[in-house]
Amino acid sequence: RVELQESGGGSVQPGGSLRLACAASAFDYRSLCLGWFRQAPGKEREGGATIDTDGSQKYTDSVKGLFTISRDNAANTLYLQMNNLKPEDTAMYYCAADRPFHCTPNPASFVYDPHWGHGTQVTVSS
Repeated sequence: RVELQESGGGSVQPGGSLRLACAASAFDYRSLCLGWFRQAPGKEREGGATIDTDGSQKYTDSVKGLFTISRDNAANTLYLQMNNLKPEDTAMYYCAADRPFHCTPNPASFVYDPHWGHGTQVTVSS
């Protein structure tokens, strides 16, 4: 079983930055596809970014060039560096892990053996 715990959320002004972290308990962490997704009130969960077992990254157009996903396999920790945040980035952010059969930043691709964290809130406002 994989347990995921997000941290690093908070309130920030537009243009600010945050770094999210996701600590995982998994004996096979290196073999997992990992991702960050978000869900705003009244909206469906959306991507995001994913990082595969070989370190390759994929981003949705909404965060490409602004967010950077990374993983530390030695520490079983996933990160999301978020820069130039906008009010529309306000959401609950979730990390997820799954078998690396279809590692893309689409929540619908996390279906093989998915595990989700409980989320960390990010609020961007002036």
